[in-house]
Amino acid sequence: MRSTHPLGLPVLAAVALCLAAAPAMAGIDGLTGTTFNLSVGSNRVSTPDGSSILVWGYRCATCTFPEPNVPQFPGPTLIVNQGDTVSVTLRNSLTIPPPPPATGPIAGPNVSIVFPGMDMISVTGGVVGNVTREAPADGTTVVTYQFKASHAGTYMYHSGTREDLEIEMGLVGALIVRPTGFPAAEPGRAYYHPATAYDREYLFVIQEMDPSIHNLVDGGYIAQVDNTAWWPVYWFFNGRNAPDTLAESWPTTAWMPAQPYNCAPRMHPGENVLVRTVSVGRDVHPFHHHGNHSRVIAKEGRLLESAPGAGPDLSYLVYSVFSTPAETTDSIFSWTGQGLGWDFYGHTSASDPLQPGECVFNGVVNTANPLCDHGKAVPVTLPANSALQFGEFWSGSPFLGKLGVLPPGAGINNTTGGYFFMWHSHTEKEIVNNNIFPGGMMTMGVVEAPSVPID
Repeated sequence: MRSTHPLGLPVLAAVALCLAAAPAMAGIDGLTGTTFNLSVGSNRVSTPDGSSILVWGYRCATCTFPEPNVPQFPGPTLIVNQGDTVSVTLRNSLTIPPPPPATGPIAGPNVSIVFPGMDMISVTGGVVGNVTREAPADGTTVVTYQFKASHAGTYMYHSGTREDLEIEMGLVGALIVRPTGFPAAEPGRAYYHPATAYDREYLFVIQEMDPSIHNLVDGGYIAQVDNTAWWPVYWFFNGRNAPDTLAESWPTTAWMPAQPYNCAPRMHPGENVLVRTVSVGRDVHPFHHHGNHSRVIAKEGRLLESAPGAGPDLSYLVYSVFSTPAETTDSIFSWTGQGLGWDFYGHTSASDPLQPGECVFNGVVNTANPLCDHGKAVPVTLPANSALQFGEFWSGSPFLGKLGVLPPGAGINNTTGGYFFMWHSHTEKEIVNNNIFPGGMMTMGVVEAPSVPID
């Protein structure tokens, strides 16, 4: 994601170029344009428990700084505009170890790309496959996929060759189609209707991994892969496990070139945050966001509306986005502190001027609402520091944007006085890294004071 580091450290925007594509204006890192040149190869991903695991990935064959010119896990996010005719070329340079005792790399399996939800798909080149035309692993054969991006929304793309193995190995990515008239983002719209407007957007590609499969492939035993024994022990947001989810995007994290995208949502009070989730694995993952509910407005790139033009009148509120395999979801999250019971800005009088996000209900400022806490003091006596156990995200003050006196070494991960909310899988076993807690499918959503820039 394009953002300042949630722990208050500046980062560079990882905005990619592809061929003649213009720089992305979106808050989501990715490749923009209508023509994309991808190739497939192998790479390794790092996990916070110290593992280095073989993956296969799509890479942008013609990209320049700051997009990493290596196979990625997941693949590059493709960002196009509604109505575009999109062309994606694919080459396959994948090699694999041979079965022991042979040595030296051999050509890998055929690969391909399918684009669920796209219209008017045509494919040329390559060889005939069961689902679509495929690229053999010779590094030169070109397959060209062309489609019409008729519908705005969030989608995925993946290999359609041996899906059980190749999606597990990493041949998958996200595709975002921006609505007609709203090609840029922040602020923007997810769909044509004004009820889908947002101030910031974040992408969460959700997947899991069974490293035993990757290790078999890495050792030359690809024929021994048994999907009936599949048992994941790693879980990812955008190709990373916690706490790496909170690290900067590429190129600052040069030590994770195959995992360039972070997922650290930040916002100001009252802003609408569009959360795009893409579930690319085999399991159901309840994506739980602390701090507030969110409103699900679309599934599978289709607005939840009762009739064309009605807007998301069939939307619904959730505290966990229920992500089923191969499903995409668009939801809008906002934090205003309503009903907290005290004024999170630290006002003690109703005569104090309202600050951004205060007393906002359904997008409208309403100080008469009984949940409006403007001017209400904290209803308890705050304990002395000697009575507290300090967490890494405690700023020393209960008020947004404020810092307090802390012992040396305490609160070092909250330099702006933000409110940190854990966003994670609500399947508890998925917030570990190979049984080591904490980790896995977990990050932090951060509400920052209005004076704190989020870039």
